[in-house]
Amino acid sequence: MGEFVRGSRLGVDVGQVRVGVSISDPDGILATPLATLRRDLNAEVDAIPSDIFELARLVDAYQTVEVVVGLPVTLAGKEGPAAVQARAYAQRLGKAIAPVPVRLADERMSTVAATRRLAERGVRGKRQRAVVDQAAAVEILQGWLDAQRRRAK
Repeated sequence: MGEFVRGSRLGVDVGQVRVGVSISDPDGILATPLATLRRDLNAEVDAIPSDIFELARLVDAYQTVEVVVGLPVTLAGKEGPAAVQARAYAQRLGKAIAPVPVRLADERMSTVAATRRLAERGVRGKRQRAVVDQAAAVEILQGWLDAQRRRAK
């Protein structure tokens, strides 16, 4: 691992329909919700999907130094079809935002944890569906930031 570079990081939770996005403070201490993007599954093969284009715009607008994409491994630690899709998404995003690095982070249970936290706050139903992707992105990025801090000690 390299030395911690000061700057905002984006957390990305890639779903079938939506992409949740979170952002960290420049010191890499706290992740907060940023946006929910609709997946663009109809983009031409050579075209940049609108969700990836919007992520690239956010990377530029927030002068992001790193992007952390959740990798949905199974509870047994294996990679299934969702992980293959997340890797492909991360690779496509990486090409769109180069030279900003894209990291993959184990996101086991991030949506479950996000849903539980929202329910504890009384956010349910349609309101929960509207923000659960952002909350999952927060879980992914916060877990990654915390792990980086532990490694640095």
